[in-house]
Amino acid sequence: MDLTDVFEELPDPSAYSFPDYAIPQGDPVMPVAVTDDELHALLALYETFADVDPTGMDSNPFLANTTEFLQQTFGTPSYRPDEQLNDDVATMLNDFSEDLGGDDMGVVDATPKHHQTLYFFLISAKGYHMAPHIQFDPDPTAVETLYRIYQRVTEQDYYLKRPSTVLE
Repeated sequence: MDLTDVFEELPDPSAYSFPDYAIPQGDPVMPVAVTDDELHALLALYETFADVDPTGMDSNPFLANTTEFLQQTFGTPSYRPDEQLNDDVATMLNDFSEDLGGDDMGVVDATPKHHQTLYFFLISAKGYHMAPHIQFDPDPTAVETLYRIYQRVTEQDYYLKRPSTVLE
């Protein structure tokens, strides 16, 4: 599948909302099957994604100096807009890797946070790919793998991982 085909199938961010998983008696999870190859494809995509500098500060010393000056003068923090997403993707991949436990194939428990992370990872990858000033050309099979896992999580019903009872 071509990258534009994968990106065209994504839900529109302006009209998309996440389901409400607020359940007082436990942790909602969506169990999905994942292979070790899929996990490695996601890791490679994540590494490619994390190497991108959407701000341009790494390649533009004037912008870097201006940002540093504003930070020192006004106390504004200097951060990358995708920093939190990178942390969330790394956490999700670690969770999936732990659930897989070194097996070639297994079931991972995707949490509502993982669902959001998968969606924002896809949307950000699309944005990076479409932006003319950012050089982001990911492996199309890795993006397709990310989309397939996102679809599995979206289509899967959730269950309570650690249900609590009335007696607790």
